[in-house]
Amino acid sequence: MSIWSGEAPVPVVFLHGFATSTQMTWVEPGWFDLVKEGGRRPLGYDLLGHGDADTPDDIEAYKDLVTPVIEQLPFTPDEGRQIDIVGYSLGARTALDLTLRHPQLVRRLVLGGIGRNVVAGPAMGAGEDRAAADYRFEGLFRTAGAERAEILKKVGEAQSQRDDRHFTADQLATVTQPALLVIGTEDFAGPPGPLADLLPNVTVKELPGVDHFSLPKQFGFIDAALDFLDCVPSW
Repeated sequence: MSIWSGEAPVPVVFLHGFATSTQMTWVEPGWFDLVKEGGRRPLGYDLLGHGDADTPDDIEAYKDLVTPVIEQLPFTPDEGRQIDIVGYSLGARTALDLTLRHPQLVRRLVLGGIGRNVVAGPAMGAGEDRAAADYRFEGLFRTAGAERAEILKKVGEAQSQRDDRHFTADQLATVTQPALLVIGTEDFAGPPGPLADLLPNVTVKELPGVDHFSLPKQFGFIDAALDFLDCVPSW
């Protein structure tokens, strides 16, 4: 799925979270409209296995979520043009992957709903936080229907099997682009410190009382991202 309008020197690429889509995460809460009102062009791409994206039978295909995004951009990484990225949850993890693989392509990045979970320990936290997360994801599977749920389970399994699913300090030290990290205080992916401490040029915003799944609809997240990307509507 790609939705874009108008001309802007640096488009804003949106990457959604696990078991959702561009439409659900970004379009419906109003992100695209606000970015366009701010004079920028939003580009949204459903991650492999989600929304309108391809659904390969081979589970190995779901280990690489970056390449399908790169292939859909309106220009190639070697053309000298750049993008800003807004990623949430799995989309934020993918945004970091993309930045590491194509650093010249990324100007700024906004990372939502990730923290400790991408640099150390189990992918979704531990103890009660992990149990709560599993319960919510099972609900998403049921809502998606049997066929889509099987695809999403492939995505989750493939991502968990990646040897590089947790970023190292050496990797993150190379992400020198300005970054904004936004996470709720009740998010099982937190706290943000273990990730923020390894990013050389990061601004952290914690939203009190906000959990993982409600983050994309929070005005605190939206306002901080628009300000960081310099695309606040003028009205």
